[in-house]
Amino acid sequence: MSALLHIENLSVNYGHIQAVKNISLELQNSEITALVGANGAGKSTSLLAISGLIKAASGTIRMAGEDISTLSPHQIVQKGVVQVAEGRAILTTLTVQENLDLGAYTRKDKIQIHRDLDYIFTLFPVLKNRATGLAGNLSGGEQQMLAIGRALMAKPKVLLLDEPSMGLAPLMVQEIFRVLKEINQSGLTILLVEQNVRQALKIAQRGYVLENGEIVLQDSGQNLLHNPRVIAAYLGA
Repeated sequence: MSALLHIENLSVNYGHIQAVKNISLELQNSEITALVGANGAGKSTSLLAISGLIKAASGTIRMAGEDISTLSPHQIVQKGVVQVAEGRAILTTLTVQENLDLGAYTRKDKIQIHRDLDYIFTLFPVLKNRATGLAGNLSGGEQQMLAIGRALMAKPKVLLLDEPSMGLAPLMVQEIFRVLKEINQSGLTILLVEQNVRQALKIAQRGYVLENGEIVLQDSGQNLLHNPRVIAAYLGA
C-alpha cells in the first residue's frame, strides 16, 4: 500500500541546533497516525516543516506521490494538507461564522461549502449556537472545536493536528478525541501530534515515538500502548 503522505529523511535546523534528525514516516490513506513524545522532542517542528511554515534543511515530503517540499504554505493547503496549529490560532475578533468562512477561502464550490458547514455544525453543535458571537468569547475547548472546524472547511485530504488536547479539561479532551475518531471514520487521514500519549495511541492505527528529534519506535498504536519502553517513559506503571 502506497502512503498518501510520505516524509523521507526530514531534517530541520534552528541555527546550529538540529531539532529534527532525518526522520521518515508514512501516513496511509484514511488512517490516524500519532507522533508522540516529550515536550521539545521535535514534534511541532516536524509539522511546521510538513506545512511549509519553516524550511527543512533536507529531506522530501510527498503528497500522493508529488513532491511538495518546495511549495509555499498556501500551495501546500491547496494540495490538501491542512494544519490545526498549537494554541488554536483562531481570530478572536471575528465571529465563529467568519472564522469558518475563512477556512474555505480557497474554494469556489458554494453548494458543497454550505454542506460542509452543516457537517461542522453537526459535529460541533455549540458552534452553530454561537455562530454569530465573537470567537474570543468561546471557552478553550470550544475554540479548539472551532480551529478543527475551520481546518475541515478547507476540505483537507490530510489533517495535521498539533496538541489538540493542550490546556483542556478531561471531559473536553474526551470529546475532542471522539470527534477525531468520527472524522477519521469518514475517510480523512490524520497526523496527530500529542503529549497525551495514551489518548493519542488509543485512537491511532499507527504511531511513531520521537525523542530528541529522532524516531526511536514505530508500530501500531495498540502495540505501542503496550510497549514497555513507552509505558516506562510516558504512561507510568
